[in-house]
Amino acid sequence: MKPPMRLSQFHLHTEKETPAEAELVSHTLMLKAGMIRKLAAGIYTWSPLGLRVLRKVEAVVREEMDAAGAIELLMPAIQPRELWEETGRWEKFGGQLLKIRDRKDAEYAYGPTHEEVVTDFARHELSSYRQLPVTFYQVQTKFRDEIRPRFGVMRAREFLMKDAYSFDIDAEGMAASYARMHDAYTRIFTRLGLRFRAVLADTGAIGGDASQEFHVLADSGEDRIAWSDTGRDDAAGYAANVETARAAAPGPRPAATEAMRTVDTPTQTTCEAVAELMGIPLARTVKSVALMGHDADGAPQFVLALVRGDHEANEIKLGKVEGLGGSRMATEAEILEHLGSRPGFLGPVSPARPVRVVADLEVAAMADFVVGANRAGEHLAGVNWGRDLPEPDTVADIRSVVEGDRAEDGGTLRIMRGIEVGHIFQLGRKYAEAMGCTVLDAAGKAAVPMMGCYGIGVSRIVAAAIEQNHDDAGIAWPEAMAPWTVAVCVINPKNDPVVAEAATALHDELAARGVDVVLDDRGLRPGPMFADMELIGIPHRVVVSGRGLDAGTFEYRARSAGEAEHLDRAALLARLAGNQR
Repeated sequence: MKPPMRLSQFHLHTEKETPAEAELVSHTLMLKAGMIRKLAAGIYTWSPLGLRVLRKVEAVVREEMDAAGAIELLMPAIQPRELWEETGRWEKFGGQLLKIRDRKDAEYAYGPTHEEVVTDFARHELSSYRQLPVTFYQVQTKFRDEIRPRFGVMRAREFLMKDAYSFDIDAEGMAASYARMHDAYTRIFTRLGLRFRAVLADTGAIGGDASQEFHVLADSGEDRIAWSDTGRDDAAGYAANVETARAAAPGPRPAATEAMRTVDTPTQTTCEAVAELMGIPLARTVKSVALMGHDADGAPQFVLALVRGDHEANEIKLGKVEGLGGSRMATEAEILEHLGSRPGFLGPVSPARPVRVVADLEVAAMADFVVGANRAGEHLAGVNWGRDLPEPDTVADIRSVVEGDRAEDGGTLRIMRGIEVGHIFQLGRKYAEAMGCTVLDAAGKAAVPMMGCYGIGVSRIVAAAIEQNHDDAGIAWPEAMAPWTVAVCVINPKNDPVVAEAATALHDELAARGVDVVLDDRGLRPGPMFADMELIGIPHRVVVSGRGLDAGTFEYRARSAGEAEHLDRAALLARLAGNQR
């Protein structure tokens, strides 16, 4: 039998004061509990306590990846520039890519992700379709040079990540591998005791054809998630990151009922102010966003993007419109040149020069709307497509959804906040093709395999779990993530050997029954000892004292309970170890 896990022989260093640099609850509690210590901006040392939690998460991730048929390997963290140049990402990845030189002046990157490295491995190791499908994974430290690291390990520069990569002979196989990883991720977050949602997402810098994010639900989350409230099982309904979420298409455009007219708006430069002046709903106004994109030949092109006055243009969606990838806001000089007006009074009617008009789906279905007149101090009301201005050059979904929008599945869109802890992608042939990775297919011909990419932020999960599970006393871990499941706390001011032996015996019996238990024998007074156990989030606390032993009971309290109970040994063991055998 292993010797007792004693806190008197463990490094546990908690703090009473709230750290000044902490912004989120998780950052505050991880510092107060002594789980992490800052070394530099966005770089942390994990203490023995923090590492126990990190390893608990890592173990669940590994078990489920193995169960899904993925094979573990370990790739270098330092990656040569040449690999990144093969895919064009040496420059495209941006400032987050930490670039370094060795003594021979060769350039490398500290890996933020491993698509290039795993593809290089595959092109040397895989030669036949008979070796497919295969999914490789690793758990490894990554580095992304965040411009403003913050929130502790939630947005650190150095972090622990599980990344996996699948290789399949065709799109059908890739979809099957993607589905297996989706199911594995669902099991991982369920086992960790987290409330989460999988949502449709943008593919971002990784690229590919389709992707989903997994979010831990928390009010402090940086991401906004739209989900369809259908009154049924919400977990199975439509959900997407607000960056990509779609509302149901609007109905047919109504007929015009008003004549176009000029409205004096001497100081009203926003849709809100114009709507208030005219006494109309904000939804009857149209907002004009002036952009510089490019035409089919790559030449600069002035674009006017139109969204309803109560909506906001969505940068991610705009970037997917042909000619608007990499677009920027137009300057005042460019606006004056093309529209003949200054900002605040812009609109698509009678511009000074021909412009491309991109209208949101909702705007394209509007009639009798209000826009800027391209003249200072004036707006136009009663504007209608086809009569007062040409039909839009492009109609697309370019706005962010809002609470209350009608969802495509018939429900009502609700908005909640989440913390992204996982992301899965269907990459297709993007990386394999760029790097010349081929295998022989069933006909003996060279074929480029289809890839998938699957990431989990192992260290971020720890912080996200705290954001979701805490109270005024500290962390309240789900059992699967707690550093220990049970703490046996010893109250023994007279150093009575009977009390010490009873506490050790209880610890040993729980451990023998498979319970992850720690013995708090530090000799602290009850108040500070219990405060520590609540701060570090131990799910179950048992107090062993002379008074309790005389009464034949132990004081038991669950972390989530308001009051303690007094249980005899049999009842206590049934409560804590009944399902552990």
